[in-house]
Amino acid sequence: MKALIASGGRGTRLRPITHTQNKHLIPIANKPILYYAIEAAVDAGIKEIGIVHNADSLEVPHYVGDGSRWGVKITYIPQETPGGLAQVVMLAEKFVKGDDFVFYLGDNMVVGGIKRYIDEFQKAKCNCWLTLSKVKDPERFGVPEIKNNRIVGVQEKPKKPKSQFAVAGIYLYDKHIFDACKAIRPSRRGELEISDAHQYLIEKGFSVGFSEITGWWKDTGKPLDLLEANRLILDNITSSNHGSVDAKSSVVGKVIIEEGAKIVDSVVRGPAIIGKDCVIEESYIGPFTAVGNNTVIKKSEVEYSIILRDCKISDVGIRIEGSILGNEVEIVEAAGKPRVHRFMIGDQSRVEIA
Repeated sequence: MKALIASGGRGTRLRPITHTQNKHLIPIANKPILYYAIEAAVDAGIKEIGIVHNADSLEVPHYVGDGSRWGVKITYIPQETPGGLAQVVMLAEKFVKGDDFVFYLGDNMVVGGIKRYIDEFQKAKCNCWLTLSKVKDPERFGVPEIKNNRIVGVQEKPKKPKSQFAVAGIYLYDKHIFDACKAIRPSRRGELEISDAHQYLIEKGFSVGFSEITGWWKDTGKPLDLLEANRLILDNITSSNHGSVDAKSSVVGKVIIEEGAKIVDSVVRGPAIIGKDCVIEESYIGPFTAVGNNTVIKKSEVEYSIILRDCKISDVGIRIEGSILGNEVEIVEAAGKPRVHRFMIGDQSRVEIA
């Protein structure tokens, strides 16, 4: 069993952060999303991982490395232009070499790992095994039609979904998936849809089984999804303190304070994580907040937010909540008079002012 992880695409729904950073490297609880996918494969006993990445950028290979830190071998597969998930699968045919494999979308997160699904796929001896999750908006996803506990059809982003299930971003295949991907044609949006490949397998009589994800699963394609994934991960952390907390500060609940971080005359209510060499001074850090390395927060309040590395938040008179701040962002009190808001904001940013 091998693993194939998708890390390409442009992350348009997460701009402006993805103008300068691959969306799969955005941190959730101070760890890149892509690392969760790699660790899920490692925990399932997989030793060979292929990662498909944008051919015009070596950001993912440089950031992730050869896999030795996880005890696995990682092979990088460049994708010249985004052409759909079925195209991603076809690019990996040489890497897979006829073996069974799990295809994991690198911006998806699931509690409990993937070993359960691998075991069920191997026990059932199916050609294809899909993971399903009930969602409020199935029209955003591939949607299965289920009759008598069997998948009888799959549609990509249907206007009228035939079930409340989404096909989650964890798929298991044998070699027949390559014939299916080669047989389909681009959809109206010009992509080779993996749902069409699944439909091909069904129509040709191949066995397509499924598991329902009973815990939480997140496709982190939108900002609110990132915040929710961050909340879910932080809710399961174990407290640790490798920094310093002075006598005037209060740290309550599950909180990770990383090496070199300083908490000075502040309140931190977990679950939360404070990154390496951060300074939190005369401030409040509320639940479900991740603060990236080398960030300074002074005389300010932050809650339910993701703050990336090297940020500065100082003398902000209203609580920052439900926010995502990219690397090296500064939010500071304006100097001098008149008292005004001054902004320098990149393309496709969003600011709400109370």
